[in-house]
Amino acid sequence: MSPRLPSRVPDAWSWIRARPGRSGLVAGGAAGLVTGLLLALMVVPRLDGDQAWEPGELVILSSVDESQGGQRQRLLDQWNAMHGERNPASIRPVSRSPETAHTEMLSAGPEIDIYNLDVTWTAEFVAGDRIRPLDKAGIERRGLYSGFLEEPRSTCEYRGTLYALPFNTDAGLLYYRTYPRGNTTWPPPPTNWDDIRNATDQALGTAVDTKLEAGYAAQLSNSEILTVTALEAIWAEGGEVVDNGGAVVFDSDKAERGLRRLKDGLDGGARPLILPDSRTFDEKTSTKAFGDGRAMFMRNWPVAYRDLRPDVESDKDFTFGVTTVPGKRSVLGGQNLAVARSSDQPRAAQALIEFLTGERSQQILFEHGGFAATRGIVYQDANITTKYPYATTLLEAIRRAEKRPVTPHYTTFSLEFRKVVTDVWANDGEITAEHARRLSEALQGKSGG
Repeated sequence: MSPRLPSRVPDAWSWIRARPGRSGLVAGGAAGLVTGLLLALMVVPRLDGDQAWEPGELVILSSVDESQGGQRQRLLDQWNAMHGERNPASIRPVSRSPETAHTEMLSAGPEIDIYNLDVTWTAEFVAGDRIRPLDKAGIERRGLYSGFLEEPRSTCEYRGTLYALPFNTDAGLLYYRTYPRGNTTWPPPPTNWDDIRNATDQALGTAVDTKLEAGYAAQLSNSEILTVTALEAIWAEGGEVVDNGGAVVFDSDKAERGLRRLKDGLDGGARPLILPDSRTFDEKTSTKAFGDGRAMFMRNWPVAYRDLRPDVESDKDFTFGVTTVPGKRSVLGGQNLAVARSSDQPRAAQALIEFLTGERSQQILFEHGGFAATRGIVYQDANITTKYPYATTLLEAIRRAEKRPVTPHYTTFSLEFRKVVTDVWANDGEITAEHARRLSEALQGKSGG
């Protein structure tokens, strides 16, 4: 039987009575926010040396809360119920667009205490002296560090120093529609692009679903999601773009095969592998196309699962499965919480970050909000594995996921990479030495190739 998160309720209750004001309770009034074991305590430990937190409001600069039911805000409501008199916390939203959000965060003023950063921005915000190191030794002593999954945790460090804690993680999943066939369903979970191609040909050739227009809803709009899609296509063929040492290794037959797979899939004639509209799709629009039955397969982040199969009664008349992406190597996504260099309340800000990334908070964000948890224990909880069987697949996907290039100039690199991908498609799928040169320069912050 899968273990449940330990409740620790009896000991914690006595601890509260003995030490008032030093921990907090998830109130019974938070119905719908927590169930079962999450009616237990959410303890916010003081920092080492019992240092008092600096008084004052804590402002988090973050993308719009798109979790189901606004779970991030509900966590802040719990914090404010416990600490709002001295350290009220609020979210200041930035754009949903990653590119616009990045610009807004770079131009933020000194009133910001905490940044909710995309995992690719850590190095840039360190290099720009916008965030300060966290007290890693203290976090370890309080037992709050080792429980994080290694993959999201690694995105919080830069050159051996801890600058953030992982708020939510992400890994690509392959969603596939299923159809009754005798006593089972079809197709079986695909493991590679050939499986997707074969199932697409069968489905379109036999009219198993009259709404189907193509096999796959890709995400190819000219934004960060194109970088993600192209990287995963290259990795699925065993290719690379940037190696572990930071060198560009893009001009290979395997990388070409990966990008050609996308281009040829769009040009599939009467039985297209990739839905032609995918040229303009992002995560939301591809989810709609998949949900509407226009495509049989879709790569997307874990949060799409709740959009397709919400916890409440739904009028959706189809079933689907979830597995890892072709090749099993997806891009590692997610967001990390970091203390702003300009904050006047760095100790209080770190305490809030520890609260938001703690075990109970992580379970709430996953179970009720759809965000992939950053702590391993959440994926072992019986409530989770019973209610959301895809959690096991998600954990495998996270453990196999890989980071995008780590550089203070990541946004420059990503923009140039998307230009190169477009050029390669226009050049009949051929990668040249010039393309590799442009990417190498972009890693150093140079653009305009």
